[in-house]
Formats: sequence, C-alpha cells, structure tokens
Amino acid sequence: MKEGAVNMYVCGITPYDECHIGHARCYVVFDVIRRWLEHKGYRVQHVQNFTDIDNKLIERAKKKNISPRELAEENIAKYFEVMEKLNVQKAGSYPRVTEHIGDIIKAVLELMKKGFAYEIDGSIYYEVEKFNGYGKLSHRKKDDLTAGARVEVDEKKKNPLDFALWKKAKPEEESWDSPWGRGRPGWHIECSVMSGGGTLDIHGGGMDLIFPHHENEIAQSEALTGRQFSKYWLHNGFVTINEEKMSKSLGNVFSVADIFGRYSPAALRFLLLTRHYRSPLDFSDDKLVEAGKGLANIIKIINSNTVEAETAEALELEYNEFEKSFIKAMDDDFNTAEAIGRVFKFIKFIESRPGFNAGTAIISKVKRMLEDVLGINLLVRGMDTEKVKQLIELRNKARKAGNWKESDAIRDRLREMGVMLEDTPSGTLWKPVKSG
Repeated sequence: MKEGAVNMYVCGITPYDECHIGHARCYVVFDVIRRWLEHKGYRVQHVQNFTDIDNKLIERAKKKNISPRELAEENIAKYFEVMEKLNVQKAGSYPRVTEHIGDIIKAVLELMKKGFAYEIDGSIYYEVEKFNGYGKLSHRKKDDLTAGARVEVDEKKKNPLDFALWKKAKPEEESWDSPWGRGRPGWHIECSVMSGGGTLDIHGGGMDLIFPHHENEIAQSEALTGRQFSKYWLHNGFVTINEEKMSKSLGNVFSVADIFGRYSPAALRFLLLTRHYRSPLDFSDDKLVEAGKGLANIIKIINSNTVEAETAEALELEYNEFEKSFIKAMDDDFNTAEAIGRVFKFIKFIESRPGFNAGTAIISKVKRMLEDVLGINLLVRGMDTEKVKQLIELRNKARKAGNWKESDAIRDRLREMGVMLEDTPSGTLWKPVKSG
C-alpha cells in the first residue's frame, strides 16, 4: 500500500439478470467504505469487475435467443441505472473477463509451469493439494471439504476440490483459442487476473463468496506471485426476505428496479445501512416503510428554518458529542448502524428544542456527514415535478379510500424528495423544502 492510498477490489455481478436486493446491499456497503476512507484522507483505487462470460449467462442468453454479449450489455446498463439511483459512486474501473482472456491464459500457463495446475482433455485444473494454505480464509480443513464439497464433478480430476482454470469449449459456446484448444476461463481465475496481480489492501464481496470463490482466488494468486493476496477481507452479510432465505425457488428475489417502483432509492439505501455490514439484514415492506419514515423525519428536522439564538451553545455541545461518536462508529469496522443511531440521537435532541436553523454551520456539517459519508440524498436535485404531481394524486386516492398507511408512506417519500405538503380545503399544495 502506498502512503495515503488504498487499493480495493470488489467482486462484481455476473450480468445474466437484473440486480436484486442482495446486490444493492453489497455495493452500497462498499460505496460507504470507500466514502469513509476518502473522508479520512485516503486515495482509494476502487476496481470492480463484470463476469461477462459464465454458465448462467450462456444458459439465460439461449433462453432469450440472444448472444451472451448482448445479455451482458443489457444487464450491465441496468446495473448502472439502479446504482446511480442508489447514489453508489462509480468505481475507478470495471474490467470485464472478455477483455482479459490473454492475461488469463498467461496466468494459467504460469500456474502449470510452477506445478500448480494440470490438463485433462483440453481443460486445466488447479491442484489444491499443492497449495499449503488452502482453507485459511474460510477456516476449513481440506479433508472436511473433500468429504462433502460442492464442487464441479469430474471423475478424472486428481482431487474433488480441484477447480477449473480453463474450460474446454462445448459446441456452439462462445470460446477463445488457447494452447489447449478452444475454451473459456474458469470463474475463479478471472478475479486473480483482473484485480491486478499485486497485493490488495482490501478485497470485498458477499459472504457467499468466501468459499469457494475467494478461497480459490487466494490459492491461485499466492501461487502465482508468492505474496499475500489481500491484507483485509471484507464480506457483507446475507439478506433475508421476511425472515426467509432469499431464493429464486421461493419466489422471493426482488429486483432493485421493482422496489423502486414502490419505494424511494434513498429509503432503500437508508435501510441497507441500518445494520452493520457483516450482520444479516432482513428485508420487508414494513421495514422499508419504517426506514422511509425515519429518513423523512431526519430530512424534516435537518431542514427546519426557524431560529432561536439562545440554543446555539447547547447545539454546539451536542454536535461535538455527535461528531465524536459518529467518527468512533465508522472507525470501528465501518459501523453504519451505530453511526445512524447517533444521527437519530442528534435529531431527537433538535426535536426536543425547536428553533434550530438549517443554515447554521453545525447543521451543514451534519448534512455533509449524511450526504458525503453515508451517501444519503437529503434534498432532491433536478426535481421531477411531474413525478411529484403523480405521487400527490396517488396519495389523494389513498386518502379517499381510507388507506392511511399508503397515504403516509407516499407523504414520507415526497418528504425524502425534498417536498413538503399542505392539505387545504381547495386541495393539496406542495413546495420544495428550503435548504440552508
């Protein structure tokens, strides 16, 4: 690591489908980690890949009667759309597997030269027994893994744990020339190559990647370079849906785009940060509504425009305590849950002493913490007035039908967007919240 610099590699999506809530959590988490490091003065080199050739991608493309490349492009575009709405900053670079085939072949050849890989009928496998540290990330023993490992089945492999570095091409499958014939890369070798080949400061991804993906990355990379692959491994926790495991077979995998049809991106981002990134997070409509209300209240209080001068000293003392505790929380393994708890404590203090001015320097600092560090948009930029009118119309219909829960949820969403409502005998009036 260069002084004042951090290089962070995060495993990206395999773009065979739209992004789901699990993807949203992962990339919001690592966006905040990057934001905090930059807030502390580090220069972050953030790399995140796209696995744009893969079994799932090939199978889904066949069903849609398009090429894997077309499907990948379609879903990569959708990825950027939803991440922009979630206020996830773009990584410094997004390498794709198909752009690094030559580098991957060179890495495989080097592993074979060093005695870590062998060929079977045009496919190349990594020989796990040759790597002494295998299992050190997942804390699993080779013997236990061999007994019940969920690995690719190939009776010709030396060991059930051995994994493909290069796969022989199947008929009509996208493939590339190699010293072993036409084929394509195995999953794990891709990240070892695309991450740059040196020692990473941070390698991130979901907990589901610890084994076998990240374990195999370590085996390949350290065999290639003889150096530590990553100094720190950060893995975000799983997402459950209404306290059930998220699974396509259960029909409870929701695309982020679908969620945006009912709730605001800001509310979703806020919900995702209310749990420590390593902890499991349960997603439900009720929890998202609750998060939206909490965020709406923060926005309402933080943008108050009345002033009471004699409370300024008390505000400064409370802010100093808030700032110390916020920094302590974020320095403690990026604990956004604790940091948000401190935000609520500060907001509660303001609510109990009405009259603080949103234009004060202190309130501006709190806004910067929320916007720059947590990435929460407190005010709409480039307000979509037609969208505002549509939401007001939906709220009015909900009120007429006596659906007060939906009415309140829409009101809170508008407040998140920076819109205040006033119900009058002649109709509902709206105005943008004034910023400080």
